[in-house]
Amino acid sequence: MMKGFIGELLGTFILVLFGCGSVAVAVLFGEYNSIFQIALAWGFGVMLAIYLTRHLSCAHLNPAVSIAMVISKRMSAKNLPAYLGAQFLGAFLAGVAIFLLFSPSIGAYESANNIVRGTAASVDTARMFGEFYPNPGAGPNSIVSMPLAMGAEIFGTFLLLLFIFALTEGCNVGRPSDKMAPVFIGLTVASIICLIAPLTQAGLNPARDFGPRLVAWMAGWGSAAFPDTCGGFFWVYILSPIVGGTLAAMFWLYVVEPNMKGKIGEAGCDCQ
Repeated sequence: MMKGFIGELLGTFILVLFGCGSVAVAVLFGEYNSIFQIALAWGFGVMLAIYLTRHLSCAHLNPAVSIAMVISKRMSAKNLPAYLGAQFLGAFLAGVAIFLLFSPSIGAYESANNIVRGTAASVDTARMFGEFYPNPGAGPNSIVSMPLAMGAEIFGTFLLLLFIFALTEGCNVGRPSDKMAPVFIGLTVASIICLIAPLTQAGLNPARDFGPRLVAWMAGWGSAAFPDTCGGFFWVYILSPIVGGTLAAMFWLYVVEPNMKGKIGEAGCDCQ
């Protein structure tokens, strides 16, 4: 249990550190000019975190993934509390690290742009930690209601889990080798971010959202650290990824896997 806890804590810390760090660098210094570049940074963070920790834990790094793995019978439910606790703690510590690294730069940016931390305008800097809908950096064409934001997060997490299942299923003759699976999972994350980040900043991970958002709330952003006053933080960024992961697990367990585990003719796969 301790081995899994350490793996999930360390892996989630690395994922959020590199991912949210790329957003902070983009906001404060303008070093990334497109969502594609930030998405690649997130993808690299996911890939490196998996390579670093998958010998310690299953490298879920995401409560939605862990819950989906329990539903799909790939992990025992008794491991879930340790995994979830480690993921949220790792994300929180990564948020603290980012704040400590960039705190002077955040202050300078706020002064230069006449932003008072805790006001509505401070969403511009709060988005370095938690996600918002519509994406504050996406421009006027990003028009997103709460139902649309929930749908985007559900759909994005569904795709993420679908590819994770496919990339790690032994009966999938098209999957890469075990050594390359983290690369393709990272590319999956980057691709999904490119698709839905203009709408919701692409959370896909309750721990990744809540941990850094809590840091922002504690560091002076207060209510500005939350996307709205009607519970959007919970519905969009906590519940929706879990729903998306659950739907993917059920779809895989009852639709894809039964068809994949029989004889596949020309492919020569007989998983029975």
